[in-house]
Amino acid sequence: MTTNPFADAILSGQLALAVPVALLAGVVSFLSPCVLPLVPGYLGYVGGVAGPDRSGRGRLVLGVLLFVLGFTVVFVAGSAAAGAVGFWLIRWRDLITQLMGIVVIAMGLVFVGRFTVLQRTMKWGITPRTGLIGAPLLGIVFALGWTPCIGPTLAAINLLSFQSGSVWQGAVLGVAYCVGLGIPFLLVALGAGWASGAIRAVKRHMRLVNIIGGAILIVIGLLMVTGLWTALMTSIGAVIQSFVPLV
Repeated sequence: MTTNPFADAILSGQLALAVPVALLAGVVSFLSPCVLPLVPGYLGYVGGVAGPDRSGRGRLVLGVLLFVLGFTVVFVAGSAAAGAVGFWLIRWRDLITQLMGIVVIAMGLVFVGRFTVLQRTMKWGITPRTGLIGAPLLGIVFALGWTPCIGPTLAAINLLSFQSGSVWQGAVLGVAYCVGLGIPFLLVALGAGWASGAIRAVKRHMRLVNIIGGAILIVIGLLMVTGLWTALMTSIGAVIQSFVPLV
């Protein structure tokens, strides 16, 4: 009898709990001080000379999709690599998860404004061309250069990928993270007025957003340190399995 590893992971509770966390982490990264204020610049860069008409809007949306594709390649590769490392270190996974939980707590403190030396970006000296041609490369540069700044949330996702001990599960979490990070870009590019209004509101309450995001990371870190994260996944898996039909 063959088994479906994707279904097995969902039934075990791993993806059922981790994927929503990854999506939320992507949204929190978008709302971070090093990404949100630069959104108009990103859109202008990937849209090139796109105008306000329908054709210009379509060009902008396509540019954003290519930009998202660029950073998705980098982030998914990183989370998949973390899953591979977790597979090879599975014997010590519980201990390493607890130790890494401390790192997640520290990243949460960074997000709320502590250890500001870690809230930096890296300049790669690469200036992609504006417009559609340069959009994917800009996404890659964004992923590499802004990783230290969005590191608090990205670290949490990579640690979840590590705990999964699976390359493909790590990749799934990476995709979920990029969906959470990319959808807000796409909504703004589509001209959703409420999305632009929400961004302005978030900018006015940036400190509160940082505190909430940091608190979420600290809670996840505490769950990992105490072992409750693994227990929670097991419990969710048991609940899901109880609803599996017999046919």
